[in-house]
Amino acid sequence: MLGILGQQVSEPLRASIGGAPLEDARHLTRRYDRLRQELESQAAEVIRRQTKFRDASSESLGKLKNAEARLSELKASMLVIGKEAVDALLAVEEKQQQTTYDKLLKMVDAEKSYHRNVVSLLEKLHSEMRTEEEGLNESLMQSSSSTRQKETLEDTTTSNGSAHQQFNVKSCDFFMAKVLHSFDAQADGELNLEVDDYVVVRQVAPHGWSEGECNGKAGWFPSAYVEKTKQALGPTLTGHGDHEDERRKRNNMNLASLSLKENVT
Repeated sequence: MLGILGQQVSEPLRASIGGAPLEDARHLTRRYDRLRQELESQAAEVIRRQTKFRDASSESLGKLKNAEARLSELKASMLVIGKEAVDALLAVEEKQQQTTYDKLLKMVDAEKSYHRNVVSLLEKLHSEMRTEEEGLNESLMQSSSSTRQKETLEDTTTSNGSAHQQFNVKSCDFFMAKVLHSFDAQADGELNLEVDDYVVVRQVAPHGWSEGECNGKAGWFPSAYVEKTKQALGPTLTGHGDHEDERRKRNNMNLASLSLKENVT
């Protein structure tokens, strides 16, 4: 703004101050001032001679008439020079005012153009920022949704009970597994295991749990607590007392259940 004011207004006005029209007007003004001073002096001379006219000779009368004629000439010249000086000053003033107006108008137009460009750039920047923000929000929403789905899936696959049957289950053929460690069910859908029991394993999930049937009950249990085996159960199992007989009966039931399911599939 200051640069435009200096270039478009101040410099042209400074140039007009030292220009020929203003110098001519100043010269006429100085001439007018000199004529005015000379007129005042001549008027005083005429008055002085008029006071002495009573006793004046023909020579004095001639000098008086010459002084009066000179006074008239000075008045006429002063009127002409004064009019010319006034006209010149008015012309210079009008030109300066017009120049100032034109330059200020150009400056305002330039300032308007500058601000229009600034507004256009800001609108473009605002649009780009909003587009970037929308893309970022969409990306964050997709990432958040993916994270929630992943967490939900992980929570589901790591939860106890029947939820193990719904997600991330690896299908496999039924097989017999021997219990290596006892497992006490902590929630609905989990299966109690005792050491040396045999389990008909029906599916294995990648999160470390398996689903199977033992002693006529089905449920989930830790995969690491059993070991896959092809050993057939029957009279070869050794044991004594009622407890071993009961265990043998349960194992035979598991084998029968496994055979039935394999025939069905």
